[in-house]
Amino acid sequence: QVQLVESGGGLVQTGGSLRLSCAASGRTGSRYAVGWFRQAPGNEREFVAGINWSTGSTRYADSVKGRFTISRDNSKNTVYLQMNSLKPEDTAVYYCAADRSPPYSSASSLPGVYDYWGQGTQVTVSS
Repeated sequence: QVQLVESGGGLVQTGGSLRLSCAASGRTGSRYAVGWFRQAPGNEREFVAGINWSTGSTRYADSVKGRFTISRDNSKNTVYLQMNSLKPEDTAVYYCAADRSPPYSSASSLPGVYDYWGQGTQVTVSS
């Protein structure tokens, strides 16, 4: 089992920044991927960014490229999502998830393949 705990959400004005954290514990292993997803009311859960833990390879949704950065800290078993230039449309509950069998050197954008999920953290961007 893997436990994921997100933190760092909050209320920020348009153009502001937040950094989300996803702390992993349990049987994380060395070959897995972590993804960040978000879900706004009435919308489906959508992929935001992902990182392959062993290779460090990253991928992003087009809507956040150039504004968001995903990174990992091996010593803390934590993945971060640095969010800059935030927009009202970024408002959502953000979830991190772990995939035990990621695509080779990458991270999937499909929420259905992820095995473990955190409880989510609310991000609200005011206009």
